[in-house]
Amino acid sequence: MPGTAATSRPPVEAGSVGSMKVAFGTDEHTPLTEAVVAKLRADGHEVVVVADGIDWPEAGRAVGEAVATGRADRGVVACTTGTGVSIAANKVPGVRAALCTDGWTAAGARRWNDANVLALGLRLTTEALAIEMVDAFLDTAFDPAEAGMVEKVESG
Repeated sequence: MPGTAATSRPPVEAGSVGSMKVAFGTDEHTPLTEAVVAKLRADGHEVVVVADGIDWPEAGRAVGEAVATGRADRGVVACTTGTGVSIAANKVPGVRAALCTDGWTAAGARRWNDANVLALGLRLTTEALAIEMVDAFLDTAFDPAEAGMVEKVESG
């Protein structure tokens, strides 16, 4: 049912986040990965492709390291399922990678979890859905009221 907490997207403050530097990595160069990079650039983001067609552990780690070291504000990483690259990225201290399947989840990962890397699965994700997730992920600001929850995760 539209408008319910289960289906509506977390609120986004339009223009609240702005353009940023985005690290991108994938283990497989596909039309979907090309579309994501093109969309990021069209939206005015500086895209740093740190991995394109290398093994998924290296792709996930490369994006994670770019974000953790400050070479990028956020990251987007992709592999067949999205699972491997999210695991690899999350091994990098300071990275909170979220494997998302829709825009609502991507916005929630930012708003409530302060995720800084979006992981995408290439097998089942359409171009339209990938763009929806990237837009939601980059357009949603972290809610400072959730800082205590993120600290609980960070402190173990």
